[in-house]
Amino acid sequence: MTSNNMEYLTIALPKGKLFGLSADLLAKIGYTAEDLSEKSRKLIITNEEKKIRFIISKTADVPTYVEYGAADIGVIGKDVLLESGKDVYELLDLGFGKCHLMMAVDKNNKRAKLSDYAHTRVATKFPHIAEKFFNSKGMQMEFIKLNGSIELGPIVGLSESIVDIVETGTTLRENNLEEIAFIMDATARLICNRVSFKLKFDRIHQLTEDLRKILEMAK
Repeated sequence: MTSNNMEYLTIALPKGKLFGLSADLLAKIGYTAEDLSEKSRKLIITNEEKKIRFIISKTADVPTYVEYGAADIGVIGKDVLLESGKDVYELLDLGFGKCHLMMAVDKNNKRAKLSDYAHTRVATKFPHIAEKFFNSKGMQMEFIKLNGSIELGPIVGLSESIVDIVETGTTLRENNLEEIAFIMDATARLICNRVSFKLKFDRIHQLTEDLRKILEMAK
């Protein structure tokens, strides 16, 4: 790291639903900056006084920025973190953005039991997590990677099932899909670059503990 980078704590925040919750939580412990909002078009926002730099990125890219040291810490969903397989420290469960990963099928073509879907096609954004789950069940599957509208898989005949995240289940119901297997719960996590954790330990540790106190008070 350059001496300039050592002066700053760089935080990667994901665009989308986790951004506002992440920014609001960090602001409670004094980690904020002018123009840090969902409306801003800036991708890097700096608070020179407090030596804080925010990187605003696509959700799936946050673990990459943190692993390679472009960001010291970041906020990301546990589902995305596991799927990425990136080598980072997981410092804290932030508790928000709660959802769960599951397998769902067309209600009209539902089979008797989970094992009846062995050797069929699964549409998903999470092929690595899905493969690990099905391997644990002794099931070989064909995985089709999609990046959006996963529910379309069974509807258009692309796959027999999907593996996706669910918050309320409304989208499943509206598309005549039914959850048949729970895979894992997921919430937002604070992650950290391994080198940064050593070189900027005091600052990162203090930030983590301050966040922990805020979360405890909110319970």
